[in-house]
Amino acid sequence: MRRERADGRQTRQRLLAAAAEVFADKGYWETSNADICQKAGANTAAVNYHFGSKEELYVEAWKYAYKKSVYAHPPDGGVGPDAPVEERLRGRIRAFIQRIADPDICDLDVAHKEMACPTGILTEVIEEATKPMRQAFEGIIREMLGPKAGEEQVCYWQMSIMALCFGPMIHMRHLRKMPNAPRPPDLPVDLDVEAFAEHTACFILEGLTSAGGRLSEANGPLAADLLSPLSLALLGSMLGSLSTDPK
Repeated sequence: MRRERADGRQTRQRLLAAAAEVFADKGYWETSNADICQKAGANTAAVNYHFGSKEELYVEAWKYAYKKSVYAHPPDGGVGPDAPVEERLRGRIRAFIQRIADPDICDLDVAHKEMACPTGILTEVIEEATKPMRQAFEGIIREMLGPKAGEEQVCYWQMSIMALCFGPMIHMRHLRKMPNAPRPPDLPVDLDVEAFAEHTACFILEGLTSAGGRLSEANGPLAADLLSPLSLALLGSMLGSLSTDPK
C-alpha cells in the first residue's frame, strides 16, 4: 500500500511537469490529455484519476511551474527589506529578468499562450499568485515617487517597468526555441542577461528619481507624469509582445 501511494505521488508529479511543458508549447486548446500522458509516461486515464479533468490539471500545472520559477529566482533578488529602496528595486528587476530568461521556466510561456488564446481558466489563479509580487513592486514605486504620487501614476510606472523587462526577453525566449524565426532588427544576436538587467535597472531608477523630484516640487498632480511618452511606448511594446503568438 505504501509503495502504491508513493508511485501515485510520483505519477502525479510527472503529470504536472509534463503538463506544464506541453501547455507552454501548445497552449490549452491544442493540448490533449493523451499528449500529456505520453510525455509523462503515464496511462491515458491518469489525468482524470489524479486531477479530475484537463481544466484542473491546467490550473495545477501552472501553479507547479510558477512555484518552481519563484523558487529558482526569488522575487526580491536576494535583497532584504531593510536595504535602500534603490537596491530593492534593482534586485526585483534583476530577478524578474532572470526568470524570463531562464529556459527551464515555463510558467511565463503558459501565461503567454493563455493571453494569445484565452480560456479564462487561469485568470483568478494568476491574479492571486502574483498579487504579492505586484504589491511589493507597487510599494517600491510609491516609495520612490513620494507621497504626492497618485494611483494612476503608480499604475503606469508599473506597466512601464513590466514592458521594459518583458519586451526584449520574450523575443529572446522565442528565438531560442525557433532560431530561424525573423529577428527584430534592434535585438542583439546574443543578449547578455546580466548586463541588460543592470541597464534596465539604471534606466528605471533614473526615471523614477526624476519623476519623484518633479512631483515633490509641484503644487498639484502633474498631468504629464500620468502617462509619459516613455510609458506609452513601453506599454505598446508590452502589449505587442503579449498579443503576438508565433506558431
